Amino acid sequence: MKVILVGAGPGDEELITLKGLNAIKNADVIVYDDLIGKNLLKYAKEDAELIYVGKRKGKHSHKQEEINQILVEKAKENKTVVRLKGGDSFIFGRGGEEILELKKHNIPYELIPGITSSIAVPEVADIPLTHRKVATSFTVVTGHEAEDKDKKQVKLRELNADTIVILMGITNLKKHIAELLKNSRRNENTPVAIITNGTRPNQKVIKGTLGDIVKKAEENNIAPPGIIVVGDVVNVLE
Repeated sequence: MKVILVGAGPGDEELITLKGLNAIKNADVIVYDDLIGKNLLKYAKEDAELIYVGKRKGKHSHKQEEINQILVEKAKENKTVVRLKGGDSFIFGRGGEEILELKKHNIPYELIPGITSSIAVPEVADIPLTHRKVATSFTVVTGHEAEDKDKKQVKLRELNADTIVILMGITNLKKHIAELLKNSRRNENTPVAIITNGTRPNQKVIKGTLGDIVKKAEENNIAPPGIIVVGDVVNVLE
């Protein structure tokens, strides 16, 4: 009986860790998200049970409480359960919530980190989040507002890192850009990049500034999943 939280990486299935891949190969049950590289599932045992619990904007197959329950129930069947998550389990992946539930039921668990999209996706798009002469700090935030307004909300206008990475922010792009412009460190000429389907064959990158990125996103029919990078690092390798 064991639950293993595995970070699947940013989308390209070859970016999973060797340890994560071995966990998939040995799992009795795999509870997987929407944004994992689907080819990873071909490494599962023939008799492994595959349970899809993906979440996309406005389309949640299961509530988080239901996912927690699945993990507990399958583990109590004396099975090795892999919880396969896009990116890294602890970077806006609700991995902490799932671990707390497992602890409540005294279920053994293991954590296998994954490469987070917040770093990997800009990198494959030739955007280093730090650069000695341009940026010495970066911040990663969620652009998705929690339905429960009692939970902590991001205040983009208060962020002062040289580079800002916004995950799950495309749906509310216009609002986020307006908030960023309220910070005195940034203006309409501040570089911005939007990267959709990062590390995948259909990856798309558009660049602009805080002043014109909303228009460019509309012209290019930009839609989730994707991330937003704000700061001078966007153009540093050009």
